[in-house]
Amino acid sequence: MKITAEQILEKNQESRTKCLVYTRVMGYHRPVESFNIGKKGEHRQRTHFTEARCC
Repeated sequence: MKITAEQILEKNQESRTKCLVYTRVMGYHRPVESFNIGKKGEHRQRTHFTEARCC
């Protein structure tokens, strides 16, 4: 029987904690939750990428 993500979350609900997401703004890091509505929208629209290794 395969366990679904919902079952895993239900089982571990009491041990879950809030996850803060930080982003770099103007040279320093700030939590995304402190952004106003407009800035949160901009953050959601950003393109995320992974840099390739140089060597």
